[in-house]
Amino acid sequence: MFVLIERYINNLTIHDFNNLAITKGIALSPEELDFSYTFVKKNWQTILSNHGIFDIDKYKDKFSEENFTKIKQLIKEYTIKYSNYL
Repeated sequence: MFVLIERYINNLTIHDFNNLAITKGIALSPEELDFSYTFVKKNWQTILSNHGIFDIDKYKDKFSEENFTKIKQLIKEYTIKYSNYL
């Protein structure tokens, strides 16, 4: 499974990342988009190996309050939805 995810992440563009956020109702500022995209590209293996359990609250200052709430909820939903595959 990790090989498929690695291929996806390697091919993921910032435009793709932004489109995903938009489809989930998250309008990221340029700074939020840059931080999120870079973070995911660098840390996806750690995030997945911990089954999505990581301290997202320490990044709260990187996002608007509204976006942080939406991102936290999205992480929770995806963790539940895909936990059996990780």
